[in-house]
This record gives sequence, C-alpha cells and structure tokens, in this order.
Amino acid sequence: MKTLTARCALLLPLITAAIPAQAAEEGSVTTFWPLFDYRSSPASGYSNLSILGPLFKREHNGDVTRTALRPLFFNQSDRESDDSDILYPLASSTSSGGNSETQILKLYQKRVSRAGTADEKRDAMLFPFYISGTSEKYGPYRSFFPIQGDIYQRFWRDEYHYTLFPIYGRTVKNGTTSTNWLYPFFNTVSGENESGFQFWPLYGQAAKQGVYSKRFVLWPFYIRESLGLDSDNPTENLNLIPFYASSTSPQRSSTHAPWPFCGVVRDGQGQIIERDIFWPFWTTAQGKDYSIQRFVPFYAQSRIKDSTSDWIMWPIYRHETINSAVFTQDKTSLFYFLFNHSEEAWPETGKDRARSAFWPLYAWKRDEAGLRSLSMPALAESLIWTDGLERNWAPLWRLLIARWDDKGNNAVSLLWNLYWQERRGTELAWELSPLISYRSTAGGTEFKLLKGLFGYGGENKGSSLSLFWIPFRL
Repeated sequence: MKTLTARCALLLPLITAAIPAQAAEEGSVTTFWPLFDYRSSPASGYSNLSILGPLFKREHNGDVTRTALRPLFFNQSDRESDDSDILYPLASSTSSGGNSETQILKLYQKRVSRAGTADEKRDAMLFPFYISGTSEKYGPYRSFFPIQGDIYQRFWRDEYHYTLFPIYGRTVKNGTTSTNWLYPFFNTVSGENESGFQFWPLYGQAAKQGVYSKRFVLWPFYIRESLGLDSDNPTENLNLIPFYASSTSPQRSSTHAPWPFCGVVRDGQGQIIERDIFWPFWTTAQGKDYSIQRFVPFYAQSRIKDSTSDWIMWPIYRHETINSAVFTQDKTSLFYFLFNHSEEAWPETGKDRARSAFWPLYAWKRDEAGLRSLSMPALAESLIWTDGLERNWAPLWRLLIARWDDKGNNAVSLLWNLYWQERRGTELAWELSPLISYRSTAGGTEFKLLKGLFGYGGENKGSSLSLFWIPFRL
C-alpha cells in the first residue's frame, strides 16, 4: 500500500528525526520505539534512520547527507561542501570549493584557501601563542608569543613585530610606526612629518603636521587632542577627568562637567540637541533624524532614522521596530529573554517570517513559505536561536513538535515519535508505538495492533485481515 509518509513533502522534512523529507509515490516506515525509527522514500532518494530518539540520526536527502550523534557531533555534506559541528559551539569545520576552515572556540583557527592551486594560502592560529599565515604584500609570517613574532595585515594593523614581549614591540599602520619598550610604559611614534613619544602614564605627546596633535599628562586626568586637521570637520578635545570634558568641531560639540554624567551636546548651529542630566540614566536628545528620551530603568524611547526602540521598567518590557523600503522588523521582549516575538518582512520580494519563544515552555516560528512550527519545551530558543542550536541541541529537549501549513497539511511528533501523525489533504497516518497504527490514503486504509500482530486493511481491490502477522484475503 502506498504510505502517506512518503508523500508529505511539504511538512515532514522539518521534524527532526521524525518524518521524511520529500514526496514520493512509494515509501516505508519501520519503527520500534524508542530504539529505532527508519523512514524511506526511494523514488525521491530520501531515507532517515534515528536511533534512541534524537541521539543518533543518519539522513540522506538527494545529494545531502546529514549525520548526528547529539550533542557531540553533527555533519552535513553534499557534492560541493562539508560542514561539521563538534560539541557546538565548541568546535566546527567547513569546506567548500577549495576553501576550508577549522576552529575551536575561535582560539584555534586554521584556514586554507584556493587549495591545490598556485594561489593556495594557509594560515593558522592558537591565540595568542602561535599565529602563522601569508600576506599578499609581505609574504609568509609566523608568531611565537611572547618570544618573537612578525604578523602582517591582521588585527587592524599592517605590521606587528615583537621580541620577548612586552620588552620590545613595533606596529605599523598607514605609514605610522609605533615602537614600544616595556609596553605600555615607553613608546615612540614616527612617520612622514610625524613624531611622538610617551612615558605612560606620566606624559606623552604625538603630532603629524597638518593632521593631528595629541598630549596627555598623568593619563587619563589631562588629555588634549586636535584631530582631523586635514578634513572638513577638525575636532578639538579636552579632558580633565573626571571634572570636565569637551569636544568642539564645526558639525558637533559637547561639554560635560562632571564627566560623563552631566552635559550638553550642540549641533553645528549651536542648538542644543542632547541633554545628559545623569548619563546614561537620564538623557534627552533631539535631532534631524533622531529623538531620544531615556529615564532608565523606568522608561526609554529612541527614534533613529527608520528604527525605534522603547523600554519600560528595564528589563521588563522592550519593543523595537525597523521600517525601511527594503526591510521591516517588529520585535517585542518581556523580562529580557523570558518571552520574545519577532516579525520580519521584505516588501520588495513580498516575503515575511515570524518567530516567538516563551522560556521554557514553547518556541514557534513561521518561515517565508508560510510553514509554521511549534515545539515544546524550549530551553534556549528565547535567548539564542541559531542553525547550530537547531542541529545539535534542540532535538534533545523537544518532546513535542508540530508543523502545519495553510493548506491543512500537518505533522506531529510526541516523545520522539512515541506518537506521530501526518496529514496531507485527505490522507492521514498516525501511530502510537508499538500499540496501534493507522493509515488512510486514496488507495485504501490500514489498521494494525502491536506492529501487525493483528491488523485489517481495506483497498480498492478488496480487504485483508492479519493474525499473528499472517495475512488473509477477505
């Protein structure tokens, strides 16, 4: 008999370790809860084997193969790529098109690009002790921290050089060389029309003709800076921390006394656009594209261009919106992460989606195709909801999963398929393993007790009865 499971392409692939992924005219379901659950659709190249509920999963869906040993390992591969998670988010690896990357807590990283070609590049890092790579401008480099190292075009600088750090170190950025001895106490700065030195925290100065000048005495108590002298918005900063701080430029100026709690900010015409009564708790601001009213923790409201944000009794209530021509978003959260709801839309394409979660009870979402899902409980989805969480952890605690669409198709899995149900149009299949199962399709119906120990089937060509797994035609 044709099985409904093989035909529920729209809904069932989204139930982890429960229901097959593609439609087909023939398919099979074999379950022995809670040991294993096997479902296949040969015509579509789909099969899924689950062992001990969500703990082990092996799925083939066309060219895509997924293997999971939760929460230790997850792998997804096809003809062009291979991605793996190891005790997510501890470690991961990915490879595609001659490029590959492996990382462990971002402290260890290894990258290979354009592998097997004349332009192959490799870099590795065990931060901060070992760093290696190849710079297109400077060539290969290595760093053995803190003994000796050279690093090029990484970490926001063009060059890093050090020996027995912090005894000696030197960096280069945009033609400016900064040399340190016993970092951060002794420093010199050099470049074209540029020089400076510091004996931190007692005194320091640096200047580049026509570009900037800086000076400090007993840092951070006295700091004076002239920045952007070669731009259309030169800025003068003076800090006498914590008593006074000011910044003056043609476009914006501010004065705070004592810093940073009380002060005003003015625009280029001298109009007050921000008042800080007790920053950051009591602040008001008004400008061309923004408006801010902040009385933390009681109330806060901000309007900045296309986005808004409202807080009431932080962190009890928060509401945020984005409303632009290409993207809109509406987000609401209660008690920080206890409850959140988000709706997103792309007006130009007509697509939208939504999701909400109430910790630890449920997680709900609607995707761009209109497919809805509900899962219970939800131990982390209200705080973090990522693909890695979906693959590696969420199936372990989701006792109930339900999927449905606007056409009446639906699928339900309870206790990792102790009870499951699938409906597509007028076709229905369900099972309470191992006691009872039922299927109804256009070709007929099938009813079984104890995995077919007793059963009845009705088809267009006739009916059958099974006793002790032996079929009899009626």
